[in-house]
Amino acid sequence: MKKVYETKIKTLPGTNYSEIYPSAWSLYKKIASRTKRRPYVRSAFFSREKIFLDYFWSHIRQKNLRDRTRRLRFYACALDLICNSRIAPISSKETNKSSEIFHRFSGITKEKQEFHVHIKVDVSRNEKHFISVFPE
Repeated sequence: MKKVYETKIKTLPGTNYSEIYPSAWSLYKKIASRTKRRPYVRSAFFSREKIFLDYFWSHIRQKNLRDRTRRLRFYACALDLICNSRIAPISSKETNKSSEIFHRFSGITKEKQEFHVHIKVDVSRNEKHFISVFPE
């Protein structure tokens, strides 16, 4: 049995994109208001290092509306997992770029829905970016 982080946060309420997006964006803006530069959260697993959040929004805009809605529903749970999880992820190196490592964290929401979070590590610049969240 694999270990997964159990978040105490529920998924964002709503049935369509126009209901879920404002609450997800307000969470992001709340975090972004704490810094004048790039928004970030600190990760428990990576020894309180910064995980930048800006790549997620450019990634989500490439998806269709149905997929955006499906992924944004787990945004609050993903932030909780990034900040508090100490459970080791599944890691893999990018075959094309040797300077990138992808980490896949697994979690369960309060409603017992499983989801995954992708974090990309740029080894050459020592930066970590929250890329994506999606349900099982």
